[in-house]
Amino acid sequence: MKNSFLQVGIITTTHGVHGEVKVRPTTDDIERFKDLTEVTLSFSNGKEEKRTIRSVKFFKNQAILGFDGIDDMDSAYTLRNARIMIDRSQAIPLEENEFFIGDILGISVYDEDDRLLGKCTDIIPTGANDVYEVTRDDGKKILIPAIKQCIIAVDPDQGQMKVHLIPGLEDL
Repeated sequence: MKNSFLQVGIITTTHGVHGEVKVRPTTDDIERFKDLTEVTLSFSNGKEEKRTIRSVKFFKNQAILGFDGIDDMDSAYTLRNARIMIDRSQAIPLEENEFFIGDILGISVYDEDDRLLGKCTDIIPTGANDVYEVTRDDGKKILIPAIKQCIIAVDPDQGQMKVHLIPGLEDL
């Protein structure tokens, strides 16, 4: 169930008049943009294009990227809302029990009795720990904290997660 591409950021807007763009990182390590030379931009219309990164700098919590062939603000504007994707081979190695967001979203979530609860449809960062949003077939949502007491096992290769529901979680 693993995707061959991983999202590391989303282009939010232009920066200056020389074709740079502001990027909201979707990676834990913003500095990782320094190590990238080529990325794939994925647009909402399904179009994808490879781009070579010519410059990287940082401002506040954003990366400022320049791409070869994008030299003015108008060209940069056309990249707005594109997702910045990298090949899985470029990913930073994960620690034990760490997973890429793209490998968790969409997997089937089961309780301890192997009852299908639904699919993981969102991951909500809270500061202390992430919360997995599980959407049931009837559209109702269950919020499950991503803590050891609740997450029994995650197997992205099989597209499954097994959880322990703390009493009351399913009724919220």
